Amino acid sequence: MVRTMSLLRALISTARMVRHTPRLADGLPPDDAVLLDAPDGGLGPALVAAAVGDHEPAAALLAATRGAAEWENRDRHVTRLAAFAYNRDDWLAGWLAASPRDPDALLVKAELEVRRAWESPASAERLREVGPLVHAAAEADPRDPVPWRLALDHARGTHATHTAFEALWEQAVRRSPHHYGCHVAALQYLSAVWYGSHRECFDFAERAAEDSLPGSLVQALPVRAAFSLLLAGPVSSVQADRIDAAADRAIALSARFRTADPWPAEVRNLLVYVLIARGRWTEALEVFRTIGTYATSFPWNCLTDDALGQFLEARDGVRIEVASSTPIRRGRRIRTNGAAHAAAAAGSLSPLTKSQGKAAGRAPSGGHYA
Repeated sequence: MVRTMSLLRALISTARMVRHTPRLADGLPPDDAVLLDAPDGGLGPALVAAAVGDHEPAAALLAATRGAAEWENRDRHVTRLAAFAYNRDDWLAGWLAASPRDPDALLVKAELEVRRAWESPASAERLREVGPLVHAAAEADPRDPVPWRLALDHARGTHATHTAFEALWEQAVRRSPHHYGCHVAALQYLSAVWYGSHRECFDFAERAAEDSLPGSLVQALPVRAAFSLLLAGPVSSVQADRIDAAADRAIALSARFRTADPWPAEVRNLLVYVLIARGRWTEALEVFRTIGTYATSFPWNCLTDDALGQFLEARDGVRIEVASSTPIRRGRRIRTNGAAHAAAAAGSLSPLTKSQGKAAGRAPSGGHYA
């Protein structure tokens, strides 16, 4: 009898998936249309030009962000340009040769060398060696908070004391009180993996979100703290409530942006991971729809070397989970509570189960080094 009931449940679940999964693809782009870390704005042309050794479009792009004090865009562009220069830096060398004191070229160079130092087996020693480059980038334009984000990343890797780190943090927020990149750098320093604790990390994230404007990406800082906590292993009921509240805040932030908007793409990718980990399948599917074609390396690169493959696998898994919980008969769809559904589905394979064990204990990279 037990075996018959188990078989019946399996057949019903399969029937639900067959019927509903194709419909649940509505609003989801096909796999081959999804791009990983697709450049936005003028970054695409700058990268194309850099590929043929021309630094002028990159110089114009960064000069515009500096002139308009568009610090968030500047941080993103610098990070992507340095990542490109990691394997092809001839265009950057030409830029520095032509304009050795250019604040934009100095910043890209500092970002590149800090990135390389982080990936060295002797990272702390290498980071100390590139400290003068970070200092030079900060001096080149005293208004710019981005070198101070870089200084915060640098300080974490050189085992700076809390006092030293707080002095850098003060310099960063003096230039831009709600700069997302600087907040992420501070959050990583305060994480349990580095020099703080899960509680300290979450407290900082929640205070920062409460003090920020509703449309600021700093609103997503708690969901980033939640991600770090989830990577560490099982969570308590109190922690689970805090994670769910962080996800709710990030959902509200995501709703302020249009679907398939590249600006909040990384936040949305991070949010969907947290929703999956909490078993909030229906909400996760909706976030996948808002992501559109904009998959980002973070957070999926904390789970596997194939970030795009993990994104697509997770998206398919969420569709199947939602389909399997949708009644075959006509009528109102059952909206499941995330925690209750996760508990009810205990023993089944979630879209991320295979990878979470591999990721436990790793710090999130997110463009600011692990």
